[in-house]
Amino acid sequence: MRINYNVSAMITNNNLANNDSAVAKSLQRLSSGLKINSAKDNPAGLAMAKRMNAQLMGLSMANQNASDGVSIIETADGAMSEISEMLQRMNELAMKAANGVESDSDREVIQDEVKQLTAEITRVADSTEFNGQRLLNGEFSLKGYVDASTATANINVKVYSYSSEVEKKVYEIDKLEVDTDPVTGEYKVEMKLGANNGGFPKDVTASFKDNLVTLKAVNGFEMTLDVSKCGTPPFTIDDLKLDATGIGAMRLQVGANEGQVLEINIPKISLREMGLETKFVKNENGQEIWTLDVSTEDAATEAIDRIEGAIHFISGVRGQLGAYQNRLESTINSLDITSENMTGAYSRIMDVDMAEEMTNYTTAQVMTQAATSMLAQANERPSQVLQLLQ
Repeated sequence: MRINYNVSAMITNNNLANNDSAVAKSLQRLSSGLKINSAKDNPAGLAMAKRMNAQLMGLSMANQNASDGVSIIETADGAMSEISEMLQRMNELAMKAANGVESDSDREVIQDEVKQLTAEITRVADSTEFNGQRLLNGEFSLKGYVDASTATANINVKVYSYSSEVEKKVYEIDKLEVDTDPVTGEYKVEMKLGANNGGFPKDVTASFKDNLVTLKAVNGFEMTLDVSKCGTPPFTIDDLKLDATGIGAMRLQVGANEGQVLEINIPKISLREMGLETKFVKNENGQEIWTLDVSTEDAATEAIDRIEGAIHFISGVRGQLGAYQNRLESTINSLDITSENMTGAYSRIMDVDMAEEMTNYTTAQVMTQAATSMLAQANERPSQVLQLLQ
């Protein structure tokens, strides 16, 4: 029997300390609900979980961004719905003005209403906003430029707009000639493309209307050039290089990682795009504005065709935006599912199994109580030596 060193008490005390530490860990996990409370609990698991958490937060924000995109499209579509209604009314007025029964004074009254409608279309297109950003003025439409290396004579040409099927590169036209057919009086356009078809599709064709040259191909390729500063036909443009930069469309971040974006192209809505600029007049404030001419029977007959084209244009833009909205709604659903699955994976790494941990806690607590009792017994052993001195 020894009294200087109570080895039994030391062993019991170490076991008590280990059991007490286990109780403390179980209490921490049970109170926080987390299996990993610090890096020492599971270093690899913590690193993986934090990356997942960053992804989850990114997915949540991407979901909000996609929802904002839906709201933007709904705002734009609502404005274009009103523009479509005004075009329908203008079509009625043009048909009325094209009727030979109407007198010139009647057409003047009709012209006044048409002028008000066209002015309202312009106002709606210029003032439709979301979060302070105008939606229908072309700010979110694809933009292109005339290459700086092109001939000086070509600076009067600019890429007015182009479709999403246009690739991001420079297109070359060696010669572009716009003339009037001496027999029919219609405009005709002749093109000589650069090497390798100038980068254009093989079936690209060109047409001229309202100072705009439109290049089209059967695959949906469409590029419009503004040549209004070249004067009235005939005119010729040489060595034209058109840079399709691919900028301008609204980019929505719809994913948690870089590059996971969706570009929404919202074409410019104006009288010019719809082909309704046929008459230059003054409004009530003395400002000169464009309007649609229905002041004569012939002008009204032409206006019917132009309004039909405008209705098709607006319907096409609305259809395009509707497709974007359907895509965004599918994106939102996909983000919800991804977030749900990733949250489950994150939970399996970070969350504690309360039933299992409660079992561990109870076991550790019983062991602590037992160790405490045994330590008391071990501390009493040296006092037994006193019995030998009696």
